[in-house]
Amino acid sequence: MAVEEVLSDLKKKIEEKLPRGTTISSVEFEGPQLVVYTEEPKKFADNGNIVRNLAKALRTRIVVRPDPKVLMPPEESINKIVQTVPDESGVSNYHFDPDVGEVIIEAEKPGLVIGKHGETLREITKKIGWTPKVVRTPPIKSRTVQNIREFMRTNHKERKDILKSVGRKIHRGCTSKDEWVRVTSLGGAKEVGRSCFIISTPESRIMIDCGVNVGSDDNMTPYLYVPEAYPINQIDAVVLTHAHLDHQGLVPLLYKYGFEGPIYCTPPTRDLMALLQLDYIDVAAKEGKRPPYSSADVREGLKHTIVLDYEEVTDIAPDIKLTFHNAGHILGSAVSHFHIGDGLHNVVVTGDFKYEKTRLFDAAVNRFPRVESVIMESTYGNSNATQPSLQEAEKNLQNIVNSTLKNDGIVLIPAFAVGRSQEVMIVLEDAIRKGIIPEVPVYLDGMIWEATAIHATYPEYLNNDLRKLIFQKGQNPFLSECFKPVDSNELRQKIIEEPEPCVILSTSGMMNAGPVIEYFKAFAENEKNTLVFVGYQADGTLGRRIQKGWKEIPLSTREGTQVIKMNMNVEVVDGFSGHSDRRQLMDYIKRMKPRPERVYTEHGDERSCIDLASSLHKKNRLETKALTNLETVRLV
Repeated sequence: MAVEEVLSDLKKKIEEKLPRGTTISSVEFEGPQLVVYTEEPKKFADNGNIVRNLAKALRTRIVVRPDPKVLMPPEESINKIVQTVPDESGVSNYHFDPDVGEVIIEAEKPGLVIGKHGETLREITKKIGWTPKVVRTPPIKSRTVQNIREFMRTNHKERKDILKSVGRKIHRGCTSKDEWVRVTSLGGAKEVGRSCFIISTPESRIMIDCGVNVGSDDNMTPYLYVPEAYPINQIDAVVLTHAHLDHQGLVPLLYKYGFEGPIYCTPPTRDLMALLQLDYIDVAAKEGKRPPYSSADVREGLKHTIVLDYEEVTDIAPDIKLTFHNAGHILGSAVSHFHIGDGLHNVVVTGDFKYEKTRLFDAAVNRFPRVESVIMESTYGNSNATQPSLQEAEKNLQNIVNSTLKNDGIVLIPAFAVGRSQEVMIVLEDAIRKGIIPEVPVYLDGMIWEATAIHATYPEYLNNDLRKLIFQKGQNPFLSECFKPVDSNELRQKIIEEPEPCVILSTSGMMNAGPVIEYFKAFAENEKNTLVFVGYQADGTLGRRIQKGWKEIPLSTREGTQVIKMNMNVEVVDGFSGHSDRRQLMDYIKRMKPRPERVYTEHGDERSCIDLASSLHKKNRLETKALTNLETVRLV
């Protein structure tokens, strides 16, 4: 059936199910959702069950939009909104989009604008006709969030055309009588870096992640030229598990090579993705390397991005539905559940995950309606890859900070901007607030403050304890006065030239670049100071050389090579990893509901992937396999 016929048929079905006297003017697919236009938005707002019942009956996401002719002028609309929402909601801005009949309301407390069960939103619609959407005003000003929101508004017309095209492809109807499902590994199998997989059916091809291996010139990119991925413009969609570069760093390259489809991810992943991609371009240029894509390609990707919240079931192809669940790895990271065909097969792709509650996130989800196949990470899949508990790690860090500060020293912590930094920040803030460590400034340098601002924008993606602290008690630990962003060279020089007891969190996490090098040069020769590693240090990095005990560190400068004498203390605090250790990986599958039929391992060195697959088979009597790059496995 042609898409026009499908839309006509859906319009008839909707009209049959509407209450008497309620009419619609047209229906249209936009991305994964069906948009219903009406000249009577007030009737839909009066009865909140209409849309709910329609979505349930038609088994698709439905959005109701007002016909442009019934919209109240923006100035009058703002007055009505002000009269309707509580003053304490902290509304900071309005953006009207007449093409879709939406008004975006920015508020410090979105929940007060939404109201109980959406009552306040429905009241706004009844009064002004516009469909209100609420977004949080970032409590910490974020250039990334601000620029992305402005970019989306500026390009709304082009984006609407993109969504229409995507919607028609999703709902094009199935044509093949064959039923099979295959998974192809294009990168990230028996290795860490350049993660990329394709799920194929007779109808669809879905790419999961498209990462870059930043530490390798030889194996930097996935195998995008193989028949399963080529031509790239025939791929239906890209699904991103999270924002780290080894999972999404080459997505803009797809648009450079002709891809025109959508990217599905969570809202925080979209924002962090843009931040890290632009930083990747900047770092490559500074190192004299040619970036694989430009900022224009990053913007093209943003235009095609469709964000989904956790637990939303969404059609992404004629025969595939996608649902994201919390992965506990970094902000917005998602375990991706694919429901293929009419109950044919269910695949869970974990991406990177943490099966333990942390200071930031709840434990990764491992309960699904159905699951037959699991593709899971194996970073710490080796039988001896266990880590201390988070409680031990926190106590260890607190003791190191205390002993250094008592000695009038400085604590320098190289940290990755996204995830690890915020975990350490929460631990330090809690310890300072409770008097466990002295009140000293905690300086944040590099991209850490911008990444933290994005975390503060999406508190609903943090764990239950943090949400309660922020929403019910009005305490946001990220806003603590102990945190001092280093936003200028002048402040950095002052910290270096006028040292005082403090803690410095700075990028990069492996000490191969970034402002951490400047601090290291300044503080390395003083035995009162301490360098604390809270993350993995790869071979070949400055961090690994220091871990190995080098006492003289050669560093390149504009004046030539400078040799730094290494006198500061060096400590390693394990336990802050965003990855599950061996025990947690085993428990994740053991406790999965329902029990899967088979498990495939990836995202780990060869030994870790094979060891984990073998152990899962022995312990659970499951079919298991360590995937290999360029290999295609048939699931059905």
